[in-house]
Amino acid sequence: MSLTIKEVRTKSDLKKFVRFGTDLYKGNQYFCPPLEFDELNTLNKAKNPAFEVCEAIYYIAERDGKIIGRIAGIINHRANEQWNVKKCRFGWFDFVDDLEVSAALLNKVVEWGRTKNMTCINGPVGFTDLDREGLLIEGYEYNSPMASLYNYPYYIKHFDNYGLVKEMDWIEYRIHPPKEIPERLDRISKIVMKKYGLRVEKVRSAKELLSKFGYTFFDVVDEAYKPLYNYSPLTEKQKIYYSKMYFPLVNYDFATIVANEKDEIVGVGVGMPDISDALRVCQGKLFPFGWIKVLKALKAKKMDDFDLLIIAVRPDYQNKGVNAIFFHDQIKYFVKYGVKRAETTSILETNAKNQANWEYFDKIQHKRRRAYLKQLAISN
Repeated sequence: MSLTIKEVRTKSDLKKFVRFGTDLYKGNQYFCPPLEFDELNTLNKAKNPAFEVCEAIYYIAERDGKIIGRIAGIINHRANEQWNVKKCRFGWFDFVDDLEVSAALLNKVVEWGRTKNMTCINGPVGFTDLDREGLLIEGYEYNSPMASLYNYPYYIKHFDNYGLVKEMDWIEYRIHPPKEIPERLDRISKIVMKKYGLRVEKVRSAKELLSKFGYTFFDVVDEAYKPLYNYSPLTEKQKIYYSKMYFPLVNYDFATIVANEKDEIVGVGVGMPDISDALRVCQGKLFPFGWIKVLKALKAKKMDDFDLLIIAVRPDYQNKGVNAIFFHDQIKYFVKYGVKRAETTSILETNAKNQANWEYFDKIQHKRRRAYLKQLAISN
């Protein structure tokens, strides 16, 4: 019955590490399994370009040969330099309801972090902001979208027991799109486009997006998100990596590019159909038949639920009403596809600008998630 903590060193162990994160939630109707191949690629040092600026270590907890917990320790050197901190991040942190297990896993990350001269641990977060992050502390009774973490309520007592404390919270909204474009939104959108010489540039494929704008899509995201908590600007290899991974999946009706008279992108807004039900059915495995359900959900012509992923405006165009242009463009597609509910991505509780985006919608703030921190005692 003794507890063993083992470092993940083989491909077989990495697959077990990834699979445990889904198996632990078997039968939970709100948990959305991640795509297994995506998780494996993200954690693979040979495939994820985040390892240009990051290093990581993975551990699994076992008892009587059965996996009962996992954790990843991550150091993002680029983010640490930008924020002038020495954070050792932790993520992919899942465990049975046993305080000994969670503490033992965190202890291993702490030990590793100390060898790297880190002064605190921070999580749950990933390599970058494009990874899932933030412990869910409110909203367990709502479905988890593909891009969001889900966890059992008992996780909170494990974080508290270890002495982890709040560093930052995110909130999330469920919105109910209007059945037509509100008159005020229509008026503001037209005024803003005329005043600043802006237009909506609709592209219909990843190839068209890249041929027109290259990777400046991500440059706008970097500039907009750079001041936000823990953000680490993407490397050129990361931009290529994420383009190949996500651009082919996008329904380009729901990709809104706002450009100026110089043909520069000044704002981007992207969302996607909710595919969580398809992922629950196939448990995150695309083969042999899971890809059919996922593809059907991505290509749906009618949908009840939608995930809002990114809204980013270049800093020199912020506070000028550019967000109204996004929603003016998107609402007609919400109507076309019959969208009844849309989930926002996580919004920092301190980010009043982003929270103000949703003034045009009937909404509820239904979820809250948290990033924790603990200072590490200096060892003699």
